[in-house]
Amino acid sequence: MKLLLIAVFCIFSHCSFSQNPYSINGTVADHAAGTNLHYATVSVLRTKDSTLVKFTRAAENGIFNISGLQKGKLFLLVTYPGYADYVEPFVLDSTKNSIDFGKIKLTLKATLLADVIIKGKAAAIKIKGDTTEFNASAYQIQPNSKVEDLLKQLPGIQIDKDGKITAQGQKVNKVLVDGEEFFGDDPTLVTKNIRGDMVDKVQLYDKKSDQAAFTGIDDGKKEKTINIKLKDDKKNGYFGKLDLGGATDKFYQAQGMFNAFKGKQKFSAYGTLGNNGKLGLGWQDNSKYGSGNDMQFQDGGISITTDGNDALDSYNGKYNGEGIPVARTGGAHYDSKWNSDKESINANYKIGSLSVDGTKNTLSQNNLPTGIINSNSDENFNNYLFKQKLDATYQIKIDSTSTLKVAADGTAKNSNTQNNYTGSSTANDLLLNKSSRKLSNDSHDKIFNTSLFWTKKLKKKGRTLSLNINQSINESKSNGFLKSENDFFNTKGIKDSSQIIDQFKTNTIKSSVFSTNLAYTEPLSKTLTIVVNYGFGTSNSSADRKSFNQSPDGKYSYLDTLYSNNYKLDQVSNIAGAIFNYRKDKSIINFGTKIANISFDQKNEINNTSYKRNFINWNPQASYQYKFSQQKVFYIAYTGNTTQPNIDQIQPVLINTDPLNIKIGNPDLKSSFNNRIDINYNSYKVLSGQSIYVGGAYNFTSNAIINSIDTDPAGKSTYKSTNLSDKQTSNYYLYAGISQKLKFGDLYTGMNLNSNGNTYYSYINGSLNKTQSNSYSAQLAISKYQEKKFEGRLSFGPTYTTSQSSLQKSANDNGWGLNGESYFTVYLPGKFEIGSDASYEYRGKTKSFNSDFNLLLLNARISRKFLKSENLKFSLSANDLLNQNVGFNRNANGNMLTQTSYTTIKRYFMASIVWDFNKMGGGTAKKINR
Repeated sequence: MKLLLIAVFCIFSHCSFSQNPYSINGTVADHAAGTNLHYATVSVLRTKDSTLVKFTRAAENGIFNISGLQKGKLFLLVTYPGYADYVEPFVLDSTKNSIDFGKIKLTLKATLLADVIIKGKAAAIKIKGDTTEFNASAYQIQPNSKVEDLLKQLPGIQIDKDGKITAQGQKVNKVLVDGEEFFGDDPTLVTKNIRGDMVDKVQLYDKKSDQAAFTGIDDGKKEKTINIKLKDDKKNGYFGKLDLGGATDKFYQAQGMFNAFKGKQKFSAYGTLGNNGKLGLGWQDNSKYGSGNDMQFQDGGISITTDGNDALDSYNGKYNGEGIPVARTGGAHYDSKWNSDKESINANYKIGSLSVDGTKNTLSQNNLPTGIINSNSDENFNNYLFKQKLDATYQIKIDSTSTLKVAADGTAKNSNTQNNYTGSSTANDLLLNKSSRKLSNDSHDKIFNTSLFWTKKLKKKGRTLSLNINQSINESKSNGFLKSENDFFNTKGIKDSSQIIDQFKTNTIKSSVFSTNLAYTEPLSKTLTIVVNYGFGTSNSSADRKSFNQSPDGKYSYLDTLYSNNYKLDQVSNIAGAIFNYRKDKSIINFGTKIANISFDQKNEINNTSYKRNFINWNPQASYQYKFSQQKVFYIAYTGNTTQPNIDQIQPVLINTDPLNIKIGNPDLKSSFNNRIDINYNSYKVLSGQSIYVGGAYNFTSNAIINSIDTDPAGKSTYKSTNLSDKQTSNYYLYAGISQKLKFGDLYTGMNLNSNGNTYYSYINGSLNKTQSNSYSAQLAISKYQEKKFEGRLSFGPTYTTSQSSLQKSANDNGWGLNGESYFTVYLPGKFEIGSDASYEYRGKTKSFNSDFNLLLLNARISRKFLKSENLKFSLSANDLLNQNVGFNRNANGNMLTQTSYTTIKRYFMASIVWDFNKMGGGTAKKINR
């Protein structure tokens, strides 16, 4: 009652209470003239995490006052255009609840530059919305170093020995230069060739689709991207490099690149030749230069693929360390802007060939309800690919409200494969089967894509209209031979049957896909906007696969209808959707859905049967982003999508490429629905240089399409796709990392935690098998960069992997491992350098594999630079100095565990010479302490 009376009394007597009675004041003035500076920005930040507490603007007479502060350790930041920033720490407590800073005198930046070069560093990282921006001047950049050397220093970014980039736990597929494509989608052509001292900023973000970037409303289509922003004074002139090397055991490499920049024009050309595994075009990545054709229909239609399920697989250009490669590549790039930046063009041409020869041995364990089948196979392979691609993009700003973007690309690819297999299978030490196979294939592919994207801003602010039109035409023709002999044995180990196949196979797949999407944006209020979409699409495709048996005259003229088909597939889709966008203060919310109605008509020309269906695809989405501050952001998103089976899963045709593993179709397959949740949190503390990033994703699929496998007593398996009705498959990945510069030794430290796994089901001889696989890893890293003296990095950490089948729980693949990587370069007097890099992998024995695996790869080099600019370098290097490199891999997939060993590149010694040349306009940028 007493408190109530006091409250009533205060209401009528205008009492006021202040929970935060602390305050500061002062005046902002010019250091030289002494005149007060009006409207300067005055901020108070917490010392421990650089979080903004309060800010204000000085009055017209330069006086400022900030009240309502809490006690603690704080610092004052005063900024004014053209003047160096003023920073001063202070403390508010019970003994000092008010501070008068008096007259704060700011100094012009021009005055500072005229008197002294200040070597301190500006803020290394800024978070702008969903973009993390790294200031290149805050990191050590050695003379003639490359972008890759700069990226290795950035927190949250990792680059492996092949140049593959991972950022905040996710793979980076695209590296842009000043926001423009540079040789399409090959990041290594940027990271390994453009000089690090040309870089002003490095931006990391999820690149949105053109339509989402225009409307500002997320449509769920993103790709992890790095954008390299060049310094203004590095955009005129030319630069490049020549790299020639010869080694023992007939290994060699040759690389050259030339770049010419003139204002807003860029021209580049490159060429590579080598057989030492350093291919320069990211061949190790299947999604790059040599990916197979995947003729997808928009928004989840049924698709025809030419990669993985064909009668004879063609080589897709993938090199993952298996075998000895010989690569020859080349290309040219041009982009320019003109007409006051209203028009631009970006064009790329690539040409290249890759041949890989090698051998492979595979041990596999097949877990069945009744026991385990162990198999051992040897493979001898010879693969060749030749490919060329031309693409161009033209953009024009038609007027102040509308733009047009037109893009086209064409690809021609020829591949050749020769594969020989021998193998056998056992159960309880009894021989079940023996097999030998020879496969050959000659494939010719043509791909053409074109797109048009038109945007229009209407009179009302926020009201827009955009149209996207796409056309894709693909054709793949291949032919080859299958020759196999299989012997089957009874329970006493005596051969009781044999199977011989001698067939000539042809394969012709064609596809034409046309799609449109019209989007209209309408602001419903100051905070809420809606995007309405409508799309129409058609798809016409065919798959003509024929198998011919040998006739008495030696020709292959007898059509085997059991292993042949000729399908025509026509689809029509109508898609509609709406996405809402809510923006207020620090929050952004997106939510909405798309619904697609697709009609499907499939006809088998060989037996004149038809199969039709109509289905509905539903794609809901929602996301929430909260920006705590300029350096701290949280994001969570949900997407759902319906997935239809592809034609290779539903077509009732046998594929006998591997007679011990036969695939058949299932025309009764139904669609599945996938749910995905993404979450991430990024934080950067300016004063301490601490960077924290946490995130992950979780997928779960209802009515998933899984394998149903029937394996007979002789070890012959038949695969069929089916729907899982009462359970869900799932997979996830999690990552967390923290990095910080130490206060001593100019050292950077970091720690990363990663985990990923999946739960998958399959039917094995009628029994449901649950396979759970998980991988956990931790990595501690420490690095040091000291200009012209030393640079190096060491990272290591344990791994723990689990893989268990519910049918054979005792035969799991659970075990520990250890991974580590290091590199260093020491800069010696007389322009000498010594360096080394190493990688270590340990895999412990498990119940499935009873042997340990250790691999230490150690490379070393010594080099000397010549000329005044130090841009000519001669090196002696050793690859795999300990001669330990062995190709090795373990994998768990469904009820199958496999261990593979293969031929790969081992020790060699190389002498090489590298010439980095450049003539760029402007001088070296000076570092300014803010």
